[in-house]
Amino acid sequence: MALGYAPGDDLVFQMESGFGLLRVLGSEGEGREAVWHVLVYHDFYPDVESAEAALASGRPLAVREPHIALTAHAFEKTPAARLLNRPVADEELEPLRRWRREGGPVHDRSLLLMLGMR
Repeated sequence: MALGYAPGDDLVFQMESGFGLLRVLGSEGEGREAVWHVLVYHDFYPDVESAEAALASGRPLAVREPHIALTAHAFEKTPAARLLNRPVADEELEPLRRWRREGGPVHDRSLLLMLGMR
């Protein structure tokens, strides 16, 4: 399955206790060899509408993980739906730039496992 996300896409994902938000910072490579870079927001919401309202509020959202690098396989394991696309702010990209400079890890576990959830 090819992931059709773009930098700046805000995605909602579901877990047992509700819904979370993540943001695509970018990707590199193609197909199964792609690495996806995401930011994960802190709060969880009881439904998709509440998550959408939080994004639409214009208030900054607290960040749980400013950057996680995932293989395409790992990213596909987190069912997510695109809500909207907003430009990626320069400060959102700084953790990704640091990861590139330092040669950070690429994870092959699902986002939910990376966050300690099931």
